[in-house]
Amino acid sequence: MPRTKKISEKKIRTGKTKAKAGLTIPVYGLDGKEKGTLELPKEIFSVEARPKLLAQYVRVYLANRRQGTASTKTRGEVTGSTRKIYRQKGTGRARHGDIKAPIYVGGGVVGGPSPRDFSLKLNKKQTRKALFYALTLKLQQKDILGLDNEFLTMKSKTKTAANFLKSLDLNKQRTLIVLQKMEKNNLLFSFRNLPKNSFIDAKSINAYEVLKNGKILIVQEALPVLVQHFLRKHQTS
Repeated sequence: MPRTKKISEKKIRTGKTKAKAGLTIPVYGLDGKEKGTLELPKEIFSVEARPKLLAQYVRVYLANRRQGTASTKTRGEVTGSTRKIYRQKGTGRARHGDIKAPIYVGGGVVGGPSPRDFSLKLNKKQTRKALFYALTLKLQQKDILGLDNEFLTMKSKTKTAANFLKSLDLNKQRTLIVLQKMEKNNLLFSFRNLPKNSFIDAKSINAYEVLKNGKILIVQEALPVLVQHFLRKHQTS
């Protein structure tokens, strides 16, 4: 009987944790004051922890960013004379063939890089789960904030954006602003000249960008797009 009890306790510990209901984040206005809250779907922002999957995603993401275009020429590919540079015997010097040997300047390279494909594969379901776990971590650390839609129609002034970030003590850390779509708007014009700010549209957000930045600012209009793209399209996943 004790053995049965221990197994049942282990199942409880390692089973899927129930997502918290009523997940919300504060929504701020241009003045840096809280204007309300934004409700988040638990299916995206409160998921089971999978650190190994997240580490795997980051590895694949960085590998796929490598161009793999580094290239060198061997002595057979270097353009040059094939004539023996001096006679084999009688000079007192070492034996050499053509001028394209690796020991000469301008000669071939031994063991140098050649173009190759570094890309790795990760299926779409794993990619989505990695994103959900990254967003869950950020929410647990209280690093996700909401932006009122008035930011999209604000006056295009960098000073206004700087004052807003300073009011929330966000001017000294990397910030990712999630937009409904990447288009020219006053929010983009106001924040783009400030250091440590980056932008991404709701459909292109990924776990790497979420982890790389300290704070995530989600515009109210961007949240429905994010839910539609990553959740409602994959209800059967």
